[in-house]
Amino acid sequence: MPKAGIISLGCPKNLVDSEVMMGVLARNGYEFTPRAEEADVLVVNTCSFIAPAQKESIDTILEMAEYKKFGAAKKLIVAGCLVERYRDQIREQIPEVDAVIGTGELENILAAVEGTLRADAENAAGLPSYLYHDLTPRILSTPKHAAYIKIAEGCDHPCTFCIIPQLRGNFRSRRFESVVREAENLAASGVREVTLIGQDTTSYGEDLNLRDGLAVLLERLAGVDGLQWVRFLYCYPNRVTQRLLDTIAAHPRLAKYMDMPLQHASRNVLARMKRGSSGEAFLQLLGRIRATIPGVSLRTSFIVGFPGETDSDFSELCDFVEAAEFDWMGVFPYSDVDNASSFALDQKVDEDTIQERQNRLMQIQQKISARKLRRFRGQRATALVEGPSKDTPLVWEARLEGMAPDIDGKVYLNDIQVPGTDLSAQPSDVVTVEITESHEYDLVALVVEILDVPRPAAQSAATAPVQRVNTGAALRIFQ
Repeated sequence: MPKAGIISLGCPKNLVDSEVMMGVLARNGYEFTPRAEEADVLVVNTCSFIAPAQKESIDTILEMAEYKKFGAAKKLIVAGCLVERYRDQIREQIPEVDAVIGTGELENILAAVEGTLRADAENAAGLPSYLYHDLTPRILSTPKHAAYIKIAEGCDHPCTFCIIPQLRGNFRSRRFESVVREAENLAASGVREVTLIGQDTTSYGEDLNLRDGLAVLLERLAGVDGLQWVRFLYCYPNRVTQRLLDTIAAHPRLAKYMDMPLQHASRNVLARMKRGSSGEAFLQLLGRIRATIPGVSLRTSFIVGFPGETDSDFSELCDFVEAAEFDWMGVFPYSDVDNASSFALDQKVDEDTIQERQNRLMQIQQKISARKLRRFRGQRATALVEGPSKDTPLVWEARLEGMAPDIDGKVYLNDIQVPGTDLSAQPSDVVTVEITESHEYDLVALVVEILDVPRPAAQSAATAPVQRVNTGAALRIFQ
């Protein structure tokens, strides 16, 4: 069997695209290897959202080109967001690349690998319009207990710092029943947690004339047997409705967790970003969320150093962060992207100032996080066991309901054996843990009970089979 090596760079949305391409190749006889020197075909799924991601993508393509020169690889395919920006330049400047596939051309991966991709298809004009569905071949590369479901693609928001609409097209939702069937198939395969993703999940269903579409979808998914948690990422603040909050509060399977990238709190900066609103309005929204969903964990992200951000604007952001007391927060330095609207804005902030502001804001959040996590000491909580830690083999990792995979803190388990028994927790087990320590972003705990979570009936012939790669069978994931 021919061997393929897949490198997936960037966000979970990109990872799903990589899994779809893997599914198409596997259906046509390809197997996957984690060793680039063994691969007959190398596929790099790129990210191009900000300058550092673009550089990483280019460096990875050049690295894989060396394996085509000196290894077994006969084909090098470049896919993803970088292609949407620099399709012609990639082909012209990196001759080792045999074909390029944009974000809307995932189903062309087999033709690209086999050399049958038509030139007119490779240079397809227009914005991407592709959407995968529940019957699309896909091979999961996440741990067996977790999976992402992309419920929408593209974006219609006019944020001046963002080029997602250029890279992924206009906003478009997947069909409701297709998402539900995919969740049911995943649960039947043993997945305990699904995370819904899209550029703006809170707009789900608007293009299908579905009112409060995300709330309706979550309510349906809350009834899927076998799932422990259903969570979603990337809320847009002005799309958070009371019905959405009420739905999250009402159903135990819906994780009491919201990820809402606010980007800033200064009215001046938000206006230049074309996002609108203000820190005061955000605080009111956060208060409403916490009042409706007791114990909810809140995550956000901010951009510092946006053109025109004054010392006063940044101080306003710092005051907002201290008042908001988020559970989790990311801070990103502004990146000048040449085809984003913000590129033409004046009053650029120098790099040293941007770095200083990023550090200062994260120092504020670090103290908030440490204080909020201290409340867990001596408490018992439900956790999902991930498996041995990637950092050290001496401990295992788990997550609480308020911790999203890959982006938030972890629970480190010193001992996975239940006291007084010969039972030990295994990956994908839902357990009760007792928290013994807290740190700035992580917790330390002991397993005290393994919970019996109802499992759904085995998959029937009518459901689509769920396939996974063996551990380490993709070259790189989430670089």
